[in-house]
Amino acid sequence: MSPLVAPPLVTPARSAGHPGLGARLAFVAAPTELAAASRARLVTRYGDHGLEEAQIAVSLGGDGFMLETLHRLLGRNVPVYGMNCGSVGFLMNAFSEDDLPQRIARAQEAVLHPLRMRAMTADGPQEALALNEVSLLRQLRQAAKIRITVDERVRLPELICDGVLVSTPAGSTAYNLSAHGPIVPLSANLLPLTPISAFRPRRWRGALLPSAAEVVFDVLETEKRPVAAVADFTEVRDVLSVTVREDRTVAATVLFDPDQGLSERIIAEQFTV
Repeated sequence: MSPLVAPPLVTPARSAGHPGLGARLAFVAAPTELAAASRARLVTRYGDHGLEEAQIAVSLGGDGFMLETLHRLLGRNVPVYGMNCGSVGFLMNAFSEDDLPQRIARAQEAVLHPLRMRAMTADGPQEALALNEVSLLRQLRQAAKIRITVDERVRLPELICDGVLVSTPAGSTAYNLSAHGPIVPLSANLLPLTPISAFRPRRWRGALLPSAAEVVFDVLETEKRPVAAVADFTEVRDVLSVTVREDRTVAATVLFDPDQGLSERIIAEQFTV
């Protein structure tokens, strides 16, 4: 910790499940000049404990870097408070250097559970977690052909498409929305299953699945129509099949300023013109 500043010795806020005033903070910044300069000023003002000792991480950047920070801390029970120093800030709070401990103490929690992807290739299985979505994407000029099974029941024998994805509720405003999938509130316990540029069946727009559902994608004509699977930042090429399910044994906690929680942002996004 910087010797310039000592953290305020105040009991944690009773209204939140995370540490309040006096919590040990770690500041992490995206690789941009703005984020790095902001981090330097905040560390001078509030000190820095590093991620290994911190009770709360403060992520400085945009949504992409916030996602990276959450992945780094999965399973560590360290909440993340983001401040926007990037181009997209759906998961971020407004940037301000003032009263940061007080803002964090008043913050509201959103607990996110990732999707677990198990991708089978000729070399064996690979697993990864996704807080936004798991997507299957065609690798070459040929459209992909994919069979979709939900809870051991074939629901779509053949989808011809550029790709298909399963999204978390938190990720439903990201790639899923761009692919014309539905926005899902956090409390809905639903997972959007959304095609990407579906060619056949042309009018299929996807489905809403229970959060406990297990989805299996079998890639058809794999040599002619190779497909890659992507779980947030992890890409697996030439997959044969991909299994996706929500993993509630793993959690990430995001902190938001009062009245700006993730549930409110997701609802408000549905009324954005």
